[in-house]
Amino acid sequence: MASLSDKIQQLDPTRIPRHVAIIMDGNGRWAKQHGHERSFGHENGVSTVRQVTEIASEVGVEYLTLYTFSTENWNRPQEEVDALMNLIVVSIEQQTPDLIKNNVRLTAIGDMSRMPEFAASRLAKCMEDTSHCTGLVLCLALSYSSRWEIVEACRQLAREVASGQMKAEDIDDMALSARMATREMPDPDLLIRTGGDLRVSNYLLWQIAYSELYFTSKYWPDFTKEDFVEAIADYQARERRYGKTSEQVNDEQ
Repeated sequence: MASLSDKIQQLDPTRIPRHVAIIMDGNGRWAKQHGHERSFGHENGVSTVRQVTEIASEVGVEYLTLYTFSTENWNRPQEEVDALMNLIVVSIEQQTPDLIKNNVRLTAIGDMSRMPEFAASRLAKCMEDTSHCTGLVLCLALSYSSRWEIVEACRQLAREVASGQMKAEDIDDMALSARMATREMPDPDLLIRTGGDLRVSNYLLWQIAYSELYFTSKYWPDFTKEDFVEAIADYQARERRYGKTSEQVNDEQ
């Protein structure tokens, strides 16, 4: 069986996806499978985040966006929500020195107004501490929903039209993209979802219009560096046509 280093060597370095987005699903089911409470799965999922961040940086991914906490997650039992908030903050604080060591910059997207003050302020401190880093950008989607993001962008455009800053007929896809939470990042080239479900769950709906989708039945705590590299290899085996024919794509290469 090929080693991890062998699998990395087999990747085409010129076709590494710039931006990989991940739906980290299956923590709770993994914990239940192992006879534990859901929190046990979330705790073990933190190790996977660290491993995937490391391998993404190693193979040359520029942006890694992780669906960490959705707006729908606020509807979970309060005890689980409180535990998740604390786990997210503590884990990021513990990993910040390693992020800095590995030149990884931490950022976040989402409705931060709903975040508990203790969590929002401590995450802001971690982002500030890594703001000078110039390598991989690790983006956490926190209190995030794509529909929320699109509505917010539309509201901003409406305010600008109402104030005379722009005309309604000047609104196009570029104008909307420029007002999305992800405006400083390229759209994802690859979306990975663990846990076996075949849906995108209100995640980056605008941005993944042309993303390649990769689904695996593995629960997030079981997802390894090797699995991530295999997802990249699968991505590289696909032909991205963007509505064109194969002949047109080949002619452009």
